[in-house]
Amino acid sequence: MARHRVGALAALIASAALALSGCAGGETAGAKEASGGSGKMQIALISKGYQHQFWQAVRKGAEQKAEELGVDITFEGPAAEVEIDKQLQMLKTAIDKKPAAIGFAALDPEACIPTYEEAKAKGVPIIEFDTPCNSDYASSLAASDNYAAAALAAQHMADLIGGEGDIAVVGHSQITTTGIDRRDGFVETIKSDYPDVNIVDIQYGEGDHLESADIAKTMIAAHPDLKGIFATNEGSAIGVVNGVKELGMKPGDITIVGFDSGAAQIEAIKSGLMAGAITQDPIGMGAQVVQSAYDVATGKTVDDFTDTGSYWYDSTNIDDPKIAALLYQ
Repeated sequence: MARHRVGALAALIASAALALSGCAGGETAGAKEASGGSGKMQIALISKGYQHQFWQAVRKGAEQKAEELGVDITFEGPAAEVEIDKQLQMLKTAIDKKPAAIGFAALDPEACIPTYEEAKAKGVPIIEFDTPCNSDYASSLAASDNYAAAALAAQHMADLIGGEGDIAVVGHSQITTTGIDRRDGFVETIKSDYPDVNIVDIQYGEGDHLESADIAKTMIAAHPDLKGIFATNEGSAIGVVNGVKELGMKPGDITIVGFDSGAAQIEAIKSGLMAGAITQDPIGMGAQVVQSAYDVATGKTVDDFTDTGSYWYDSTNIDDPKIAALLYQ
């Protein structure tokens, strides 16, 4: 049941000998020349956005690992996770400055392919995190096994609603690997293992709080017997919780299962509005992408894929030190 699909990803380490000569992109103003900076190895990281605290947690892990390794990193991303062109321009700018390596989390797995070819032509290694591009150029991917994580969410959802009833899904993307794998891992697990649970609707709010709230309210109005909603990322989950609040629903009226962390989800779980969620290890993900970038730049072999982990948390274990260490505010 638990399986992982990361697109076309091959263990290709490209031009590692050139990697130490580069520089990295600035957080919002573009890349800086290595010769004018600290003299340290430069690694540029480009995330899917700044909209959610998840990415700030990834950044924290990346910065901690960079300090440990003695390298300089920059971390940038578009304001929202729908700004594909802006993200690709950030990638192009970073490539032009030739850092030692680039860490990239693709918003669109197809749109990034031509830009990856530019990186290949210029000998700039790419390490991926969270979401891959459908290119065979990248050396490695650091990410959660999103299919398996969503399957775990499905198991908990089914148990929480007593193994029967109508549920729905508020997804965050139909095109990114994370969005597809989380949807499919949840849906396929429900269909294969819980025949008395019926998924009545799947809609996408692009991780936007307001749009996801409106979708949740529409779903609840259209399906009066709806027992549960699975939300596939931080923004989706916060939106669903907000929608339920706006309808005046109380804890226990509907079972909400989320994904990721953040202050709003943590509070919703503690208050009982949300039953639980899947947390990743964003700090560990950030640390891994920097480590892999460093290894590639220094000529070491890296694994094709590193599963950075995913875990269920709810009111019963949210304060457990092992889980608390994976949660971010």
